[in-house]
Amino acid sequence: MLIDLVQLRTFVAVAEEQHLTHAAERLHISQSAASAQVRAVEERLNTRLFLRTNRRLELTRAGQLLLGKAKTLLNEATLFTSFARELRGKMEGELIVGSSSDPTSSRIGDVVGALRTRHPLIRVDLRARPSTSTRQGLKTGELDVGVLLGQPVDAGVTYYELKTVGFSVAGPVAWKEQIESANWAELASLPWITPDDGSVAYKVMLSQLFDQRGLELNTVARFDNATLARTMLEAGVGLTLMRDEHAIQGREKGTMAVSPIARAQLQLFMAHLASRRNDPLIVAFLEAATDVWPDLRVTPTHAP
Repeated sequence: MLIDLVQLRTFVAVAEEQHLTHAAERLHISQSAASAQVRAVEERLNTRLFLRTNRRLELTRAGQLLLGKAKTLLNEATLFTSFARELRGKMEGELIVGSSSDPTSSRIGDVVGALRTRHPLIRVDLRARPSTSTRQGLKTGELDVGVLLGQPVDAGVTYYELKTVGFSVAGPVAWKEQIESANWAELASLPWITPDDGSVAYKVMLSQLFDQRGLELNTVARFDNATLARTMLEAGVGLTLMRDEHAIQGREKGTMAVSPIARAQLQLFMAHLASRRNDPLIVAFLEAATDVWPDLRVTPTHAP
């Protein structure tokens, strides 16, 4: 039997996540289904692709060599589908869009609304994903369009800058005097709620604020979702980095305190694979995005 695209996509997701459960969550399938698909790939290739070490799945040498080929095949499959859509000449289909779990800044709801008004036969599957996972999903074909924070560093991806998003360091309102008077070292020594390894954008900003000053944060809890971080902050667990609008809102409601010295910012982008720039569905989505973001323009990529 041949390996199908679903199995190939699962292999890529597990290889990138190095964890079966995380890959299954990313693909919206059960862990048992993900395990079965990886096992099927190994059996059909008669090759071991993963080794289990310290709760992680690491690629064997054969797996490493096959990973790049798998990504290329998935991309080619997407291009094939796009070409077939052009031949039909019909503006219908489904777009899978990855967006931050905090979508207010991107106005993604307004963009989807504009798309539906223009093209009612196009369905949209909107998925909440952190920026790192969105980048990966674009490359493997799991996502057609992504909204993400960070820098335009992937040469094979086309980026459109939407806006600059500001972030503040905020903490429990009970610590108001301490937070507002604290210097950098005092801020770092307070209890912190920090992002897990998947939240690269937040880690970059915290590094710019503290690591580059030679300071290490006193982490007492971690998060993989900004809403969870805010919930822990309001429960008095510690400080965290959050978007300005949420910090200001919390300060006005009297539920949190905000540091006057610790601020950061990152660019918010809309993105898709560069090879899909002429895909009718992508073009339709960008046209709808222009209704919401009239100054939408391609942003040059640069090396990290």
